[in-house]
Amino acid sequence: MSKKSKTAFVCNECGADYSKWAGQCGACGAWNSLSEVRLGPAHTDSRAANFTASQSGYAGAAGQGKVQKLSEIDLSELPRIATNASELDRVLGGGLVPGSVVLIGGHPGAGKSTVLLQTLCHLSQKLPALYVTGEESLQQVAMRAKRLGLPADHLQMLSETNVEQICLTAGEVKPRVMVVDSIQVMHMAEVQSAPGSVAQVRESAAYLTRFAKQTGTALILVGHVTKDGTLAGPKVLEHIIDCSIMLEGTHDSRFRTLRAHKNRFGAVNELGVFAMTEQGLKEVANPSAIFLQRADEIAAGSVVTSVWEGTRPLLVELQALVDDSSLGNPRRVAVGLDQNRLNMLLAVLHRHGGVLVGDQDVFINVVGGVKVVETSADLTLLMAVVSSFRNRPLARDLMIFGEVGLAGEIRPVPSGQERLREAAKHGFRKAIVPAANRLKNDVPGMEMVAVKTLAEALSALDMS
Repeated sequence: MSKKSKTAFVCNECGADYSKWAGQCGACGAWNSLSEVRLGPAHTDSRAANFTASQSGYAGAAGQGKVQKLSEIDLSELPRIATNASELDRVLGGGLVPGSVVLIGGHPGAGKSTVLLQTLCHLSQKLPALYVTGEESLQQVAMRAKRLGLPADHLQMLSETNVEQICLTAGEVKPRVMVVDSIQVMHMAEVQSAPGSVAQVRESAAYLTRFAKQTGTALILVGHVTKDGTLAGPKVLEHIIDCSIMLEGTHDSRFRTLRAHKNRFGAVNELGVFAMTEQGLKEVANPSAIFLQRADEIAAGSVVTSVWEGTRPLLVELQALVDDSSLGNPRRVAVGLDQNRLNMLLAVLHRHGGVLVGDQDVFINVVGGVKVVETSADLTLLMAVVSSFRNRPLARDLMIFGEVGLAGEIRPVPSGQERLREAAKHGFRKAIVPAANRLKNDVPGMEMVAVKTLAEALSALDMS
């Protein structure tokens, strides 16, 4: 008698599972987030299920069931696999780690398949690599490689959507790096639901992850995104993988940013910048120079700041536009910044700076599509707002950074020395910084104005 398939209900937000459906998840409190997952009987194909460390020669396989003392664990670092793209290596934390699982997501047309095809074509010249495509035919991938002028004589290709068959083939080929494009079209025969469903995505990712851990294969999964820009599929998918990165960029811009949202082997929020060309995605070695392509005559409301992205500073331009509002409720629009923080900073500007813009529309934009997620741009934002409100342009060679507190104090930000040196390298000669970030040894050619309060910053720019 055949075994009946088991049924569970999994929360799409937090990954909690339940034996029966409920309207609200008891773990995270989300409503209508439980999806039915039908699991078949345990897999019995030993060829696909048993990829042991002895078969692959990989000593770091997880789940071997051997108890060890913490002090006896070998701390020798696994050699990373360089991807031949310094910006991608930067986001990954120095390269691919054997046995790791990387999930890369992005909007359709962002360039996910292109950058991975470029990476594997170059990696295949020095180590075994396998590219698994489930969305395109082999001819389509070959045409793209030819159009981009990529070396395609060593890269091994496979067109397959069945996860068990993929692992069987990979067990024979024994690749060091494998790409699966994409996880949403993969399926397992024993899971009774359509490809792309919560059950299929969850079980397919878990099966592929187990294969990668047990064989030491560096696995890269391609994931789709939803309308709001988040990765599609159950939230538990982000807990399974080791690294989650997003390839972002608008259709009207040739630049793409690669940002790490989770990384067990490197810095989080690391940023890599690429430019889309006819030969594919080309890495940008000096991103600050791209985001600082300013006009010859600087308009009021334009200020440059230095934000910290992962392990390096990045100079970006903030623009503010303050205009009379024709509405009873003035608009507050922030592109690239948190709008709630904008509202808070405008209140601080009124209370401790004496500048009232409550009856004005305020629009904020970070040039180049960069998203600023730290607080070092607080002071820059307020100076840009006052500059636009007073219609007084600031100096072209001026750079500002600092966090603004609710009491109007200017708080220090980390890595102030590196930020100032990056600004000096790009020709900035004056900087307004928090007093605690003032360097003991001044940066050659740069005048630093240290301020403790918002009022002092406004006085330094003669904006009070």
